[in-house]
Amino acid sequence: MGQVVTIGLDLAKSVFQVHGVDAAGEVIVRRQIRRGQLLQFFAKQPQCLVGMEACASSHHWARQLLALGHEVKLMPAQYVKPYVKRGKNDAADAEAICEAVARPTMRFVAIKTPAQQSAMMLHRVRLVLNRQRTQLSNAIRAHLGEFGIVAPAGRLGLQHLLDVLADEAEERLPSEARTCLQMLASQLEVVKAQILDNDRRILADARSTELGRRLMTIPGVGPLLASALVATVADPSIFRCGRDLAAWIGLVPRQNSSGGKERLGSICKAGHRYLRQMLVVGAMAVIRYADPKRRPWLAQLLARRKAKVAAVALANKIARTAWAMMMTGERYREPLAA
Repeated sequence: MGQVVTIGLDLAKSVFQVHGVDAAGEVIVRRQIRRGQLLQFFAKQPQCLVGMEACASSHHWARQLLALGHEVKLMPAQYVKPYVKRGKNDAADAEAICEAVARPTMRFVAIKTPAQQSAMMLHRVRLVLNRQRTQLSNAIRAHLGEFGIVAPAGRLGLQHLLDVLADEAEERLPSEARTCLQMLASQLEVVKAQILDNDRRILADARSTELGRRLMTIPGVGPLLASALVATVADPSIFRCGRDLAAWIGLVPRQNSSGGKERLGSICKAGHRYLRQMLVVGAMAVIRYADPKRRPWLAQLLARRKAKVAAVALANKIARTAWAMMMTGERYREPLAA
């Protein structure tokens, strides 16, 4: 029996599936392991290549296995799926992972550090808090509308409703309804304070690294996007060029080409949805205040295409610029107009 050289590890909450093969591809180990026994199992194994699907806990286990001396590679789950032969179970998934990680053309996910995961958690919490603020605001508007108390859209309109809610002399609102809505209003104030505190933390995180400060010099890249880029793109060298990064974010046209004929459609939207959203928002801000003399390329594009189409093209360019700055360590240089 040969020595295990490649292991496919199917992650789970409590029970993990291991599939190990030797240099000839013969199966050496195929078993289930409890969570508490996983590190003990790998501590007894010789140094080998361990493949895992990128998921919520994969970066934690990757760091643990790297500390034991193993080589760990993470792969997107959609790239592993074609290697599943038939059926869907943990054993088949672990076998597919073991086969996929050894492919020379496989694309891998960089392993994140705890600091990078913590920075990205700030952004995820921010999304949750903003969603809660919208839910509470809509609930207050809807309930007050039942009593004929309405206000214009926007923050000023919502503040008017909160003033009406705080006015004890308002006779249109029954006392029981006022008591219930004041609960929502107090929750809204707490969420607003948490959002402000979260934004301050993201700003401090963007300014804490030299790379984040350099990325913020790109037009259209603010603290929010700079912090997300530093936390998400852990290793920019896994992309061959800036266009690969833009394609990973989902800012390139979808192809349906065949027979030598190129057919390009709308953007593929495959990849990192949050980065794509932030890049397009930043590009729209640049377009809004763009100077045609300083940015003739953008002015010519706006003359041919709609603003949102031009924003996607500019977002692609911003992503490629960010990749170049990450790789070279240079600062942003404004292009000179011809």
